[in-house]
Amino acid sequence: MRISYDFGDLEAFLALFETGSFARSAERLNISQSALSRRVQKLEAALGVALFERTTRTVSATLHGRAFLAHAARLVEEAEAAALTVGGPGAGGRSERSAVVTVAAVPTATQRLLPTAIKRYREAGFDARVRISDVTADGVVDAITAGEADFGVGFLSAGEPGLDFRPLVDDDFVLVARRSDPLAAYGAVRWADIDPSRFIAIWRGSGNRLLIEAALARARIALDWSFEVQHLSTALGLVEAGLGVTALPRSAVPLAARERLALRPLIEPAVARAIGLVRRKRMRLSAAAEALYGALLDLMAAEAE
Repeated sequence: MRISYDFGDLEAFLALFETGSFARSAERLNISQSALSRRVQKLEAALGVALFERTTRTVSATLHGRAFLAHAARLVEEAEAAALTVGGPGAGGRSERSAVVTVAAVPTATQRLLPTAIKRYREAGFDARVRISDVTADGVVDAITAGEADFGVGFLSAGEPGLDFRPLVDDDFVLVARRSDPLAAYGAVRWADIDPSRFIAIWRGSGNRLLIEAALARARIALDWSFEVQHLSTALGLVEAGLGVTALPRSAVPLAARERLALRPLIEPAVARAIGLVRRKRMRLSAAAEALYGALLDLMAAEAE
């Protein structure tokens, strides 16, 4: 099949998808509305499908348009990355503003690690746009495998074919309780010390729950609970309301919550997970992505000290 559309057609599609307006899209791309319309029509003709539904007031993507979005975005980003690779980064090793770095990350990383690393990245003079995809640990692997992210921050309990995982920080699970809770007076809390009628568990399908259950099974301890939630923020809300205690990875507890709540080590057994960087093996990153990857490496190495 001969490709009969170009980079400009893809840019027009992405702009119209994001803005839903021919006027705003044309202004963003610095072209006329008629030129924008011709580009979109050319792309639709090449693909043989309608990408947008047009009325006198609105423009919305069709099912075909939504399905094409990820492919179009990836093609544009790969073209931009290729230009950076061939032309080299900007002056002084800086990336170009047009570059886009996509990072798939578990929520734990987006709360603390990524913001800090991106701040250092910016302070070092890199100005590439950064797209953060907040996903589960499995979602990180899927995004990188599918080429939808340059790299990821997550957890990998076993080797995944084609992926390189660099474990850098051990994230231990801690008991989270109100400061007035009797368990808050403990230096460390054994799992056997927790009253099941007051325990708030993370839902069974999560990676955190699987890690806890595996560790407790090895210690021949049954996990019982009174509340089960899907989101860590919900568990913290229940703790603050005085309904019980929970067990969370230390890095998953926001700094603001740590000022209000007590965190105590959990022992017998101790449970931990490894946070690391995930990328495809033998896949060269763009200069902009490599710089952010390096910033995360430096940050996580410093936290491990």
